[in-house]
Amino acid sequence: MVKQAVAERFEELCRERGIRPNELATLSGVTPSSVYSMLDPRRKEVTVNLVKKLCDGLGISLAEFFSAKVFDELGQEIF
Repeated sequence: MVKQAVAERFEELCRERGIRPNELATLSGVTPSSVYSMLDPRRKEVTVNLVKKLCDGLGISLAEFFSAKVFDELGQEIF
């Protein structure tokens, strides 16, 4: 599932940088609830706008964000 992969990637990036979700929110100019909602496995969707803001806060491009193994391993969602 793409949404889960997005959440996993942000968790990985936060671990690498030693920051917590609240700090990611502050760096990105979004509310902490937006970050926690994105990380919540019960939530089904995440917006590209939020992903872009979080990437901006981390100082990385969308290309850098999506060029990770977790996305390479995603299966096809439409059969």
